[in-house]
Amino acid sequence: MARPITLFTGQWADLPFEEVARLAASWGYEGLEIACWGDHLDVRRAAEDPAYVQDRLDILEKNNLKVWTISNHLLGQAVCDDPIDQRHQAILPAHIWGDGDPEGVRQRAAEEMKTTARAARALGVDVVVGFTGSSIWKTVAMFPPVPPSMLEAGYQDFADRWNPILDVFDEVGVKFAHEVHPSEIAYDYWTTTATLEAIGHRPAFGLNWDPSHFVWQDLDPVGFLWDFKDRIYHVDCKDAKRQVGNGRNGRMGSHLAWGDPRRGWDFVSTGHGDVPWEACFRMLNTIGYDGPISIEWEDAGMDRLVGAAEAIQFVRTLAFDAPTASFDAAFSS
Repeated sequence: MARPITLFTGQWADLPFEEVARLAASWGYEGLEIACWGDHLDVRRAAEDPAYVQDRLDILEKNNLKVWTISNHLLGQAVCDDPIDQRHQAILPAHIWGDGDPEGVRQRAAEEMKTTARAARALGVDVVVGFTGSSIWKTVAMFPPVPPSMLEAGYQDFADRWNPILDVFDEVGVKFAHEVHPSEIAYDYWTTTATLEAIGHRPAFGLNWDPSHFVWQDLDPVGFLWDFKDRIYHVDCKDAKRQVGNGRNGRMGSHLAWGDPRRGWDFVSTGHGDVPWEACFRMLNTIGYDGPISIEWEDAGMDRLVGAAEAIQFVRTLAFDAPTASFDAAFSS
């Protein structure tokens, strides 16, 4: 199967793209999952300027790297979110934020997600990873009581806003891989089911599997792979560690910063948390996933230069190929 191991550049966007490529190559990565922020990838330029696309590809080639996926989480988040507020202003480019009018922000973000599909095609990339945002995440605590009609309207809002985006993805032959993640329209098993139903299971919309978000919700990342095997369009390797055994730390995080020991869970470098990685990789073999294995490094307690170099070695030990023949085939002749 020989799946390539890539590095997601989102947590490295403070560094020039060329420097991230150099570092990734030095650690043995085979490619990059390129984030569409910082100076890593300007989707407007990529969609319109072949010379800019060639510059990105030349940097990759210089470092013996390839690209299979680009990611635009920040823009996707703004497509459906309600409210739109200062948190979004902090992560969105000025031309998307504009005057901050919420509906204007949503509309501009949606248009740029269409541009992202065109940028992916210009780069020769078949999958865009990202978030969708959600108008109903704010109801997750279920109080004040949430009428079913409000939830139904939230899924309809998602479908109304994302179907026109997915039409462009279809036009250019690119797929969108939604990262199942708290704060999104699909954040666990059953909301994923409802989300796929809301858009009629159209093939343009699939999933980015990141097991770190399953661990602290007590979801089974292995079973999720099996049940949604036809929708796993991309894989991110990120880990999480539960810290809930002392009777004080809660799963909701208590508004505490990453790395605070009072949190009920935290993101940690791949291999240092509670994700059952070997079982996950065996299931990826079982479902026939042959796309990139992308390491998304997040750990408030570890230097990223140490973490990213260590993570690829850990993943390499477990991302073994499926056998070409049954182990008991030798008994038959």
